[in-house]
Amino acid sequence: MTVLERDSVCGGKAGRVQMGGYTFDTGPTVLTMPGILRDTFAAADADLDTQVKLVRLDPVYRATFADGSSLRVHADAERMTQEIRENCCAADADAFGEFRAWLCKLNEVEMPTFIDRNYDSPLDLARSIRPLVTLARMGGFGTLDGQVAGRFHDERLRRLFTFQALYAGLAPQQALALFGLITYMDSVEGAWFPEGGIHEVASALARSVVAAGVEVRCGVRVAGIELARLDGGAVRGVRTHSGEFIPADCVVCNADVPVAYAQLLPQLATPRRVARAHPSPSAVVWHAGVRGRPDVDAAHHNIHFGASWEPAFRALITDRQRMPDPSILVTVPTQTDPSLAPRGASTLYALEPVPNLRGSIDWSSETTSTRDDLRARLSSLGYPTDAEVEMTLGPLEWRDRGCADGTPFSAAHRFFQSGPFRTSNVDRRAPGLVFVGAGTVPGVGVPMVLLSGRLAALRAMEVLRS
Repeated sequence: MTVLERDSVCGGKAGRVQMGGYTFDTGPTVLTMPGILRDTFAAADADLDTQVKLVRLDPVYRATFADGSSLRVHADAERMTQEIRENCCAADADAFGEFRAWLCKLNEVEMPTFIDRNYDSPLDLARSIRPLVTLARMGGFGTLDGQVAGRFHDERLRRLFTFQALYAGLAPQQALALFGLITYMDSVEGAWFPEGGIHEVASALARSVVAAGVEVRCGVRVAGIELARLDGGAVRGVRTHSGEFIPADCVVCNADVPVAYAQLLPQLATPRRVARAHPSPSAVVWHAGVRGRPDVDAAHHNIHFGASWEPAFRALITDRQRMPDPSILVTVPTQTDPSLAPRGASTLYALEPVPNLRGSIDWSSETTSTRDDLRARLSSLGYPTDAEVEMTLGPLEWRDRGCADGTPFSAAHRFFQSGPFRTSNVDRRAPGLVFVGAGTVPGVGVPMVLLSGRLAALRAMEVLRS
């Protein structure tokens, strides 16, 4: 088995940049459901705990609101109930236990039946009637916003338990309640941070597969996937930009699916489902190495909600404009691992959701404007912003890194872009071709992408057995 990696090190979107004594993760920052990660290492005969040191984050998030109030999300049920009781009301605290149980039931029903499995056709759902009925009875096909609003009186809790829909490219008002599974991942399972940063996970996985006998070749750019015929047929192998041909009976492709068809598989017409897919919003991320430390209230992950809510999502998703008074995520990895910055300094990761490249915004200038707005917002919130080094990633930068439509979040999880309706990890026109990553099943996010690897491996084994 051979892995071809375009960059000089493994990691893909979970990249790392080091500048001036600061270390930055340039991809995902929230790590949940470590059990899935543990299984991934085990598949390479490796032990997660000997490869990566994970630190559990408590709180999972600190959330602040436009009225100056704040709430902290704890994965521990008793602590979260007490947080709600002290800062919201007794009725909401009493409602939390049932809500948490509902989230746990969602995970129990959805994970084995609709997420951690391969579908050959949406008709395969006919074999899952009982789980579908259970989901319907639980209100899973209503809206996530409706499920949360129906349980809690405090508007802040409605935001706190539904903003996760944006990870799936959806507004809480349009996301099906079954996407409460994402809320389950952080609010129940909790969040973790690997010492050294998220990129350490990718590095450890690379070491593990090499130890298991896999050849990993970095700095190799693939020019195309070759098939038996000009119009398709079984996979024959890949050709690199240097002209080398590497034969293979099975090729697992982790390029963003629309980019894979356009650049690596020009002999195959892009499937209609891929060509017509609705992409998720993008993000502008400001990475900054700053002098000083945040105040004592800052957590590892901080969500700062703007005053606007429904209008903000309407602007972002429907009008494809920047959010008025946006809600932003600020991650401060040095709150957990000070070694990522010089003594007394901090690394900041500030993210504002923004429209993807299908909108009319001129990102050649707007990325800088958004960065300046983020810097000013962070300063007003009490973060140090005297940057010694900095880097900004926006839709144009994501596009240049191989993300279709300039979004690192791939296709939005609309109903007909989720579960068995999401782009398949195989193309029947090209036996032996398998896709992996956020653009295929089961979807977006670190846990889902890890599961996509498992599902791709099952497909590859089918090919090699045939």
